[in-house]
Amino acid sequence: MAAASYTARDITVLEGLEPVRKRPAMYIGGTDKTGYHHLLWEVVDNSIDEVINKHATRIEVTLHDDGKTVTVEDNGRGIPVDVIPKYKKPALEIIMTTLHAGGKFDSGKNYRHSGGLHGVGASVVNALASDLVVEVKRGGQLYRQTYSRGLPSDKMRKAGSAKGTGTIVTFSPDPDIFGAKLAFDGKLIAEQLEAKSYLHRGVKILFRNQTEKPAKLHTFQHNEGIADFLEKVVTGRDKNPVPPTAKGFYVQKSGDDFEIEVALSWTEATDEYVKSYVNGIPTPSGGTHDQGFKTAVVKALRNYMNTHNLTPKGLTVLAEDIREGLVAILSAYVPNPQFQGQTKQRLNNPEVTAKVDSALRPALETYFNGNQNIAEAIVARVILAAKARIASRQASQAVSRKTAVSHRLNLPGKLADCASTDPAESELFIVEGDSAGGSAKQARDRRTQAILPLRGKVLNAEQASAAKLMANKELADIVSALGCGMGPKLDLSKLRYHKIFLLMDADADGHHIATLLLTFFYRHMKQLFDGRYVYLAQPPLYRIDIGKETHWALDDIHKQQILAEHRKGNAKPSITRFKGLGEMSPAVLKQTTLDPRYRSALRIGIPEDENLETEKVITELMGKDSGARYRLITDSVHEVDELDV
Repeated sequence: MAAASYTARDITVLEGLEPVRKRPAMYIGGTDKTGYHHLLWEVVDNSIDEVINKHATRIEVTLHDDGKTVTVEDNGRGIPVDVIPKYKKPALEIIMTTLHAGGKFDSGKNYRHSGGLHGVGASVVNALASDLVVEVKRGGQLYRQTYSRGLPSDKMRKAGSAKGTGTIVTFSPDPDIFGAKLAFDGKLIAEQLEAKSYLHRGVKILFRNQTEKPAKLHTFQHNEGIADFLEKVVTGRDKNPVPPTAKGFYVQKSGDDFEIEVALSWTEATDEYVKSYVNGIPTPSGGTHDQGFKTAVVKALRNYMNTHNLTPKGLTVLAEDIREGLVAILSAYVPNPQFQGQTKQRLNNPEVTAKVDSALRPALETYFNGNQNIAEAIVARVILAAKARIASRQASQAVSRKTAVSHRLNLPGKLADCASTDPAESELFIVEGDSAGGSAKQARDRRTQAILPLRGKVLNAEQASAAKLMANKELADIVSALGCGMGPKLDLSKLRYHKIFLLMDADADGHHIATLLLTFFYRHMKQLFDGRYVYLAQPPLYRIDIGKETHWALDDIHKQQILAEHRKGNAKPSITRFKGLGEMSPAVLKQTTLDPRYRSALRIGIPEDENLETEKVITELMGKDSGARYRLITDSVHEVDELDV
């Protein structure tokens, strides 16, 4: 019965531009702000196509004071205005009112490269505009035709004489499609136009924003193209390049109607950021050109590392490690690009992947081999990323296993906690040895100062797995006491103390323990350094009594300075050397090391431009490679005046 009611009368044929108005999302992605601005990008990209093919040098965009009307003008060849015999209408009217009509289907004849090959851009804009005016300058004449919602309001006619050639399009998006509230975003338009000026070096793009009071004229022209674009993007992301003096790598390759431009740089950021374009069209979802680019980068740097034997033994470097911190601008020019959808979010041409790879990889390898200082800094950056990834995964697994048993905070039994629950005023002293811990507990301010004694030396976090670290009671006690977790699940909002002091003996063993703890924090709780929560307490090594005055010396050099500055007549100084914190009375420990009014402490932080140097020192000093440690010692032996054995 239902089938009988479904007849030929139920079939609807949408003619002309009716399909666009019925289903606008199919053509512009949606009727939101993005779709609204997509109309402008379609018109601008038609002008850019004239620039790409060397027929235009200037584009001017005007946002009128109502915020809903724009004009795009170029000095290209101008849309053809002669009559097409088959349709007995001017080419201009056919292009503006018919889907799949344009001059870009015959590849290479009129447009060697183009962002729009479907012949729907101009007609879609016309269909979704309440009013649209096209003016064409050709042959010394100015031609004009007006439209409303895709239909001509009048015939094309001559509107006077004109110098030069070009096309001028003025339109307002239809509020029946987009609603009455939407308007053009001047800031967004300026950003997109500036990006296009970088992609097409030498083109002059003017943007007149009449919604600003007074109206402003923005001029965009960049003769260095995407090399300038890269510098702007890196600066805007506020992460130092690697190395800090590097200007980035730039290459341009062309041939067989295929052209690629790439500018790239590694930075200290923890993500990768690639802006890709095809024939001047942004491709935010990437595509085959993006795949070829990433393959080339990974292969080129991996080949360099393998050739120069730079990969540490036992370390697996993944593609994601190589691309971490990468910032790049990729611009490809492809004949007959196959985009995914009319909005051109992604390139699908399968042959482009190999073309980009073969064009970029040899150029990158040549660059690395010719700039080995830069290449080795990038390799150090990659190794840092690989180690951080492994440590993060292991810590996550260890923490997950531990927290699966209990979700409540179990404070270690040895912790003498403070009364305050305000992290901003609470301090934790991690103390070497139970004896010193006992003195510190007596010397502390119980309201704000907590004491956690350690027994012996903790594990070396640079050599031990995360599972072994969490099985180590001393380190597990530290993590429990701090309360913020570790690894990727570390949450500084749960940190129980905003000052963490490492209080060790002022001797070689004490320095070693402090170094082991700093290594653990660096590998698994690095945010503590970023927040400047970690301090090195500085207990004195000597007590010096001169007459009735008492002085405290941190080390031998400090002792000599005090003796030189405070000699009083024939008074003989009395010097006491502390063998450890346990020898100090609680009163002395409080006066010299715990009391905020008198103590001195070193705050630990890592400047952004020293991340790589810090990584290198930690790896060489605490890593498994004894050869690196031997080289560090032999290179620094001249700096040692006296050895504490």
